[in-house]
Amino acid sequence: MNRREFAQLMGIAAAGGMLLGSKAALGAPSPGALYDLPRFGNVHFLHFTDCHAQLNPVHFREPSVNLGIGQAAGKMPHLVGEALLRQVNIKPNTPQAHAFTALNFEQAARTYGKVGGFAHLATLVRQLRGGRPGALLLDGGDTWQGSATALWTKGQDMVDAGLLLGVDVMTAHWEMTLGDKRVQEIVGKDFKGKVDFVAQNVSTTDFGDPVFAPYVIKEMNGVPVAIIGQAFPYTPIANPRYLTPDWSFGIQEENMQKMVDEARAKGAKVVVVLSHNGMDVDLKMASRVRGIDAILGGHTHDGVPQPVIVANGGGKTLVTNAGSNGKFLGVLDFDVRGGQVRNFQYRLLPVFSNFLPADKDMAALIKKIRAPFDAKLNEKLAMTQGTLYRRGNFNGTFDQLIIDALMDVKGADIAFSPGFRWGTSLLPDSPILMEHLMDQTATTYSYSTLTDMNGATIKAILEDVADNLFNPDPYYQQGGDMVRVGGMSYAIDPNAAMGARISDMRLHGKPLDAGKTYKVAGWAPVAEGATGEPVWDVVAQWLRQQKTVTPRKLNTPRLIGMQGNPGIIA
Repeated sequence: MNRREFAQLMGIAAAGGMLLGSKAALGAPSPGALYDLPRFGNVHFLHFTDCHAQLNPVHFREPSVNLGIGQAAGKMPHLVGEALLRQVNIKPNTPQAHAFTALNFEQAARTYGKVGGFAHLATLVRQLRGGRPGALLLDGGDTWQGSATALWTKGQDMVDAGLLLGVDVMTAHWEMTLGDKRVQEIVGKDFKGKVDFVAQNVSTTDFGDPVFAPYVIKEMNGVPVAIIGQAFPYTPIANPRYLTPDWSFGIQEENMQKMVDEARAKGAKVVVVLSHNGMDVDLKMASRVRGIDAILGGHTHDGVPQPVIVANGGGKTLVTNAGSNGKFLGVLDFDVRGGQVRNFQYRLLPVFSNFLPADKDMAALIKKIRAPFDAKLNEKLAMTQGTLYRRGNFNGTFDQLIIDALMDVKGADIAFSPGFRWGTSLLPDSPILMEHLMDQTATTYSYSTLTDMNGATIKAILEDVADNLFNPDPYYQQGGDMVRVGGMSYAIDPNAAMGARISDMRLHGKPLDAGKTYKVAGWAPVAEGATGEPVWDVVAQWLRQQKTVTPRKLNTPRLIGMQGNPGIIA
């Protein structure tokens, strides 16, 4: 470790309130060890996904609950905490352990600092490209949504940042919630001649014509490589249909095989899929479609340190997933000789902003983007005494805060909050700024609602969402987490059949009556014509009144049949 690195390390440890020699100190990160990745092979892909419009470094807590059921139980990506570390041979109390798990989150976050940030990501991309001539930067989508500035600029902030970062190829999901016309405007103007926007599974509803190019073939160091796009298959179901009324989506497995074969026939020696399926779906697709060398995946926000190798009728396919919020950059190198992939190397690099200097040009752009909104972004709404986070199959403390606010302000018996996976984390004794609230709620349809529902309807909703999450066939999973529930308790058996997973629903200790009507608050309805006060206004009003928010007590269901599942940190 050189003098500069040692001084930087001492500063980080001091900021964390720890002595390096103390037993409580976590493993010391070495920038050289983290980011010294010599060139391997002759075909190179850099991959990030699901940054959710986070331009600045953030804290992001990984899940302590990520259940796998059936054949997925105990396998990637459904491993958390120590089970994950053992699987991939990462030592506890190290920077990598903090990046990939929720273990010792508060202590580790204070020690290692924030993660991500486009200025720091840009430095890492530039460094890696310097040793990898022709390397392509792939953006897996969920880039233009997830922050206040992305919402207020209709994604222009992220478009400009992506262009400066040097994105070569992109696919999509939440981008579509800006509306079809806005997406086409960006692809047709901002991206023209600069970024290939690919999606083999998006077509017109009338004649089935492709809306976007299905793939692109580029030559890298004398090797033709194809990148096939796979947009989120369930966009019109998980998000409002009226935003893309004339486009159909779907997994489109048969067409994927056709596109792979077509690209190979045109001379591609390497074929990768840039996917927003979610990892379980990618694993199934990899087992059924021949000729894909790798699937670089996103949507489920899984930080997977090692690729899963899947056998199929044509050979083997690597399946990866590169986390979220700008925390990671995947680096996939292929050694291609004689027209065939001979070997590969993969690393998923955590982006620690304290150990990567900010790129000056990107930092200047971010400052310019945020300047018109600074006052609004930095409004202090309240202080939090406890950690606030979202990620996890059933609930997070920031979701609990939103639920509590909705029930309080709207006078509801019960509240639902969507099982969104995006949203940054806050450490204890931190101010809750308007920006942080928007990080949890910024969508184009964040209307708050108050609806009369009977007990039978409430159960039907919970059953429907549970099947989206726990259907044993990955092709029927939509990749979100379970709807967050406030006011009532319930039990769930993820292994049960559809319609039989939810039981023991109670309000104030009494069983819910199937025929009785309850007032249910919620937000982000997908139905056309929905209206209501923006949820951020409702929650901001509540936070201003609270001034200090005590640690949130999570309302999570009683799990049935999940004892010993390595997708739970006990």
